[in-house]
Amino acid sequence: MRGLIRSVWHEPRSPDAPRRVWRDWVLVGVLLPVALLEGVVRPDMPSRVVSVGLAAGLVPTLLWRRTRPLPMVVIAFGLSGVAQVLTGGVSPESNTMVYLLLLPYALFRWGSGREAIVGLAVILVKTAFSVVVDYRGPANTAAAFAVVFSVVAVGAAFRYRTRARTRELDQVKLLEREQLARDLHDTVAHHVSAMAIRAQAGLAMAASQPDAATEALRVIEAEAAQALTEMRAMVHVLRRNTPADLEPGRGIADLSQLEGPGRSGPSVRVEVEGDTAGLPPSVEAAIYRLSQESVTNARRHARHATRVLVRVSAGDTSVRLHVSDDGDPVRPAGTPGYGITGMIERADLLGGTCVAGPNPDRGWSVTAVLPRTGVTG
Repeated sequence: MRGLIRSVWHEPRSPDAPRRVWRDWVLVGVLLPVALLEGVVRPDMPSRVVSVGLAAGLVPTLLWRRTRPLPMVVIAFGLSGVAQVLTGGVSPESNTMVYLLLLPYALFRWGSGREAIVGLAVILVKTAFSVVVDYRGPANTAAAFAVVFSVVAVGAAFRYRTRARTRELDQVKLLEREQLARDLHDTVAHHVSAMAIRAQAGLAMAASQPDAATEALRVIEAEAAQALTEMRAMVHVLRRNTPADLEPGRGIADLSQLEGPGRSGPSVRVEVEGDTAGLPPSVEAAIYRLSQESVTNARRHARHATRVLVRVSAGDTSVRLHVSDDGDPVRPAGTPGYGITGMIERADLLGGTCVAGPNPDRGWSVTAVLPRTGVTG
């Protein structure tokens, strides 16, 4: 138990906590008049001035509940306890104050472990104080603590669900980076082997055919330059902190294997335009991987789709991939799945871009643009 508490105590804050969004201002704008209106229309409200003042005065704490969760909890529940003392032990009864439940939720969703423990202690002390000075029976007491712990549990559940998804996405990206590094390693090994063979041939013919030896040196120079380029790309990938899955050795020439009708789902047609000769193996492998993943997604998820078009257009500086289907109109997803995340990461590692989403009329499309030179920067 001590180890668990120590682990929670040192838990860092959740990253990327939103400061304030438009919904927060709407919430504040609605709660303020509602708190005042309740004080007017409720004749049975005890300590009307204190209850209405507390309900309206604590509304601004919602604006800082994510960025400063502990201070907002201390202010809200501390002032609630002070107000109860001022009213002679009678709890301020304003239905509007139910919004205070957002504060413990935000505390456990966005706060650090230390803030959560201290804040929970403040909330429990305030709740226990209210129960002692204004006891209303065991049922109400149990309900009060049940509500507090339910809100805390919901905040913690959302926090750790988000963290679990983040870890899964990081794993997907790591696998992508590892596979890309393997592809680049195979390419570098090929160039080095070619250099060794050419060097041996040049040495063997140097005495009898000096011109052949010179030609061998030219080939070695070209292979060395290409190997250095690929090694820089590999180092760039390995230095990245972020990365999905690719069969090594695949390229644009293998896209034809994706064509034809599937066992269940739409047929696939592949079109290749422009000069694809001389593309780095990492770029060709990425084009194949993105196409394969896009076609697989279309066959699995595109409802009533009859065709999938894979179009590769090679230009002077970049290669563009566009994969689209004619399935039923779909609503855009709130967060990308692991397959799309892997595709975006693969393109980003090579200095390109990849976007996926619904078409204006019907179906889904994936568009990727990669530089011809592979990794840039």
